[in-house]
Amino acid sequence: MAKTVIKRVQDNTQEFDQEVKEVIRLGRYSEGGKRPMKVKMISQVAVDEIMARKGKLANDVDFKEIWIK
Repeated sequence: MAKTVIKRVQDNTQEFDQEVKEVIRLGRYSEGGKRPMKVKMISQVAVDEIMARKGKLANDVDFKEIWIK
């Protein structure tokens, strides 16, 4: 899921989904519940580019409930 969101945010020439170092689910599991994910990236450049383009998700119906902080 994290790599799918990153692919939506990046440009066609960039491959930030390859920069993912670790994905961790936060909180306790509850059936049918949603839990936040913490995504660690290899480089700060990738983080800065993703944060700069996170507004692209606002217009996408599939990712309306995604928050990037």
